Amino acid sequence: MPVYVWLAAFIVLLLAELPTMALTTIWFAGGALVSCLAAIVGAGLRLQLLIFVAVSFALLIFTRPFVMRYVNRNVNQTNVKSLIGRKARVTSKIDNERGMGAAVVGGGRNGRLVQRETRILLRQTHR
Repeated sequence: MPVYVWLAAFIVLLLAELPTMALTTIWFAGGALVSCLAAIVGAGLRLQLLIFVAVSFALLIFTRPFVMRYVNRNVNQTNVKSLIGRKARVTSKIDNERGMGAAVVGGGRNGRLVQRETRILLRQTHR
């Protein structure tokens, strides 16, 4: 493939990544860049495609866990995950066998906060 095709692919993939920062196309942009370099030195089309696939998947497999751990640190948890580690005031007895019970977390009422077989440690607090 001509060099400008790989360069265009690199730019398009990079521009597609910029608005979201979801790290979905950045890996393939890296593969396109390395394939562009291979095209510059005269590699054949099959080798360029092989390099694109190999580099893209290598970047995805080896760098994604590291990047996800350190880049998306401040993502706000939603739904049930937002309740983990927060204090709750139990308003009715929690009975997992019957699926009953309720607690208040941050002013909102939540029914049955725990799954079956979960032990709840209650600590009484006094004002």
